[in-house]
Amino acid sequence: MNIVVCIKQVPDAESVKWDRKTGTLIRDGVKSVINPFDYHAIEAALTLKDKLGGKVTAVTMGPPQAQDAIREAMSMGVDEGVVVSDRAFAGADTLATTYTLSRAIRKLGEVDAVFCGKQAIDGDTAQVGPGLAVRLGLPCVTYASHMEILDGGKGLRIRRMSESGFDVVEVEFPVVVTVLSSLNVPRVPSLKGKMRAKKAEIPLWSAADIGASPEKIGLAGSPTKVYSTFIPTFEAKREFIEGDPEEQAGALVERLKEAGII
Repeated sequence: MNIVVCIKQVPDAESVKWDRKTGTLIRDGVKSVINPFDYHAIEAALTLKDKLGGKVTAVTMGPPQAQDAIREAMSMGVDEGVVVSDRAFAGADTLATTYTLSRAIRKLGEVDAVFCGKQAIDGDTAQVGPGLAVRLGLPCVTYASHMEILDGGKGLRIRRMSESGFDVVEVEFPVVVTVLSSLNVPRVPSLKGKMRAKKAEIPLWSAADIGASPEKIGLAGSPTKVYSTFIPTFEAKREFIEGDPEEQAGALVERLKEAGII
């Protein structure tokens, strides 16, 4: 089995700050972590490897420091990893991102399964997994909350959550799967794994390395444009109503009528 897990390094949600003047995140001094849903994608990939054998490769797109995310994944048991990194990738939306990641995955050779977290906590689009499936020409199962291997190891039986409940689908390899946090409990990195990850050589692949077309990456390949962002502000007024319970109730009804609520 040749298994790929796509991960993303995101700002630690507990330490993120917002610049109200520019409408952007303040990233200076903010710790970066693996996207929380991606830990469950890593565990899904490793579980599949444990049962069917093979190799798990972690792929991420980002600056060179994203190597830290790959090392953490390797400390959990991932065999290899690669960072797709190039200044030309900057400003990519999900369309450009899926193109870039798909080129990297194709460079790895034929794959049997690609796992992604449900979504990234910084973008919340949930588009990368399905977009990758289209780029790679593979079937896609999203929002996996339970997964088991079909008899003969030819595919997966997956419980997929939906707004009205869940579906149970069977799919043969190769396949792209996006996972929920309820799918599993990610394993803890081992000391041996940490030592191996620390010594590992993590390659950095440029746009040229993956044969990417300049017009399909970064800002050039991103039709999505963000014109402004802001944090909503709320103003609340309060009034203490005095008197006995009957007087308070009457005054409250009058206030509600004035506000057009009743």
